[in-house]
Amino acid sequence: MRAVDVIRRKRDGGILSPEDIRAFVAGATDGSWADYQCAALLMAIVLRGMTLDEAASLTEAMVQSGVRVDLGSRGDGTVPVDKHSTGGVGDKTSLVLAPLAAACGAIVPMMSGRGLGHTGGTLDKLESIPGFRTRLSLDEMRRALDRRHCAMIGQTSEIAPADKRLYSLRDVTGTVESIPLICASILSKKIAEGIGALVMDVKVGRGAFMKTDADARELATWLVGIAEKNGVRTEALLTSMDAPLGRAVGNACEVIESIETLKGRGPKDVEDLSVRLAARMLVVAGIAPDDADAEGRVRAALASGAGVEAFRGIIEEQGGDPRVMDDYALLPSASSRVDVVAKRSGYLTALDAELVGRGAVVLGAGRERIDSVIDPGVGIEIRVAPGGAVGAGEPVLTVSYNDGARLDQARVLLEHAIQIADAPPSHVPVIREVIGERR
Repeated sequence: MRAVDVIRRKRDGGILSPEDIRAFVAGATDGSWADYQCAALLMAIVLRGMTLDEAASLTEAMVQSGVRVDLGSRGDGTVPVDKHSTGGVGDKTSLVLAPLAAACGAIVPMMSGRGLGHTGGTLDKLESIPGFRTRLSLDEMRRALDRRHCAMIGQTSEIAPADKRLYSLRDVTGTVESIPLICASILSKKIAEGIGALVMDVKVGRGAFMKTDADARELATWLVGIAEKNGVRTEALLTSMDAPLGRAVGNACEVIESIETLKGRGPKDVEDLSVRLAARMLVVAGIAPDDADAEGRVRAALASGAGVEAFRGIIEEQGGDPRVMDDYALLPSASSRVDVVAKRSGYLTALDAELVGRGAVVLGAGRERIDSVIDPGVGIEIRVAPGGAVGAGEPVLTVSYNDGARLDQARVLLEHAIQIADAPPSHVPVIREVIGERR
């Protein structure tokens, strides 16, 4: 099958067959399709779109471009389960919900990413723990799942190798903004890790890639539809990302907040969202019959300390220092701290998540480029949450930094993130909608 024929078919608005799509993905993987041919088809897909069946075939072909992990059968109808977030600021729920779900008996192979742009990355947070290894072989991942019920790793070279080449081309050819391509990229890696169930956390708001409910709903609907067509039980929660989640934005500081949440001392929004997501993981995995039963199990794991011990075991299994669970001084920290204060009295009506995230990147907590070096000790503490009262000159944020020049740049963004008015804002729920919920 000639590349030019497949390109023409999509250019002219046709529907690609599974054979067309397999030829494209195979050519991208083995290099038999040149970069310009892959880029031409990607652009045609952006302009002409795809059907749900086409996108599902693309996802399947990308999974088959590498290894699809077989985690075996448990014989009780339950399946391995994961959670994926579309990216936010202060979003450390993976570090809370994965241990909780594992403590409740779920098998959680969690393949995560790094921060890029204003959003944080789970791998960067985990790697702020001294010695923690996110680069595990597939055999090491299987061993961790057998011993701890959870492995928190980065993408390996065996998993969906087509995605690496296609994403690098999309990044430089203006073809990132396509829902079918976004979904295939996300889901191919998730499906290949051996899961049978998935809960998606689709962020919506100022700090999310999807700024409106309508756009987030469309993405969530596609994600659920494609995953289900590939045999993975899936549902998606639309969750708010106008303000950062929790009170910590950074890497080591978010690890601390995650541990505090597992100990029952974390921010309510982090705890509630983590518990809800973990509960839904138990339901879609077949471990719990309904949401009430699942949430009861997760809350019990939280109250008993089972989640704390599960996270301690995960850290130890992956080479990290488990003493960080009790001694936060073992984690990286910044040399200096300074407050960003309110310029007037009133109520904090907004704390722009994107500007806070960009401020954290400027400090060194995130990446402006893929090769940027992360400073795990810097970060931002939110002293007043949206809706809270504040007096003129009182601290709204506390910044931990190592570089004064970076602080000056970050302060400009952070001051613009703060909005204060005479009346408190209306309440916006953290969970806005559920797509594909299983009863």
